[in-house]
Amino acid sequence: METTTTLQEQSTWQLDKAHTKLRFTVTHLMVSEVDGWFKSLTAKILSSKDDFSDATVEMTAEVDSVNTDNEQRDTHLKSAEFFDTTKYPTLTFKSKTFKKVSDNNYKVTGDLTLHGITKPIDLTVLGVTTTHPMTSKIIAGFKITGKIKRSDFGIGTSVPGIILSEEVQITANAEFEKQ
Repeated sequence: METTTTLQEQSTWQLDKAHTKLRFTVTHLMVSEVDGWFKSLTAKILSSKDDFSDATVEMTAEVDSVNTDNEQRDTHLKSAEFFDTTKYPTLTFKSKTFKKVSDNNYKVTGDLTLHGITKPIDLTVLGVTTTHPMTSKIIAGFKITGKIKRSDFGIGTSVPGIILSEEVQITANAEFEKQ
């Protein structure tokens, strides 16, 4: 009797940087929100299932690429008081689980390393896959949301919460192309 086992091939999905943005939002003086983003990042997804239910994600952002549309604030964020980009040039995320919750909704858990500190984080993900009408390539788009506490990562610990919120909202819109 002959037995055959078929292993489903794992697909690699590469980040489309032109259609991706990793943003963060903090509250300033308890009245307004300040948005920032990282201009330089890389990411890839590995998955053997079309619905991404077994996916793994790795993302790296160059912290020195932080941008808030205010040069003085950006310089301050890069300083030792906040990101300390000289000592900690990157932030990374590595997923541990990528679970399908419903149709296009996922819960992703993983480790975020920021400012030399690694902490678990839960992310809510909305994902859609389509075929690009001009290139016929398979594209996956994701809207990712989550939150962290800046003090958990030793960022801006000398700045009181009344000036800058402790909670930081994370939002990413990302497109990936199947390789």
